[in-house]
Amino acid sequence: MAFISNGTTILDAGSFSVGLGSKVLIKEITASADATISFVDGSDGVVLDSTYPIYQFEFISIHPSSDGAEFTFQTSTNGGSSYGITLTSTFFRAIHDEANTTTSLIYSTSFHLAQSTSFQTLSPNIGSGSDENASGTLSLFNPSSTTFVKHWICRSSPYDLNNYAVDANFAGYFNTTSAINAVQFKMSSGNIDSGTIKLYGIKDS
Repeated sequence: MAFISNGTTILDAGSFSVGLGSKVLIKEITASADATISFVDGSDGVVLDSTYPIYQFEFISIHPSSDGAEFTFQTSTNGGSSYGITLTSTFFRAIHDEANTTTSLIYSTSFHLAQSTSFQTLSPNIGSGSDENASGTLSLFNPSSTTFVKHWICRSSPYDLNNYAVDANFAGYFNTTSAINAVQFKMSSGNIDSGTIKLYGIKDS
């Protein structure tokens, strides 16, 4: 027996027919010595279109194979045939070392880009020790728009190879009015040794 509210089927044969809450898990990928991890609209259950106004990636315990590598991303407007959409970004960070001798809050030019087609750093200088990794959240706003540029914001926490706790804050936009339909992640050198990336859709409030 179905449970119907205001003309919408909520529960049918024991299964929910509508999403509960505003955050919907779309796809989860676990890395295992991968050179790249890609989320392509229409491929392997990935949705990256006008279904949601905001898409959010959570990257969890990303461990690099190369010491000091950066976790990076780029996007595509051709279904992942190529990645390298022109972007401009900004970056600031807070740091604190384990010895309690160094602290700072600075704007850094090291990882920002200006009208570049390079991969954008999301988490810098990650250590490759057995207990070292990076985690964070990347939000991509209205990627299917054919009117506006595509804004994104990322906040991450890497275990820096020099034993710093880091609060890394990145933001920017892809300077295109074409719909973005694929996102790719990779390390600046070496592979993504392990870790998980989850893609969520954020519903309209």
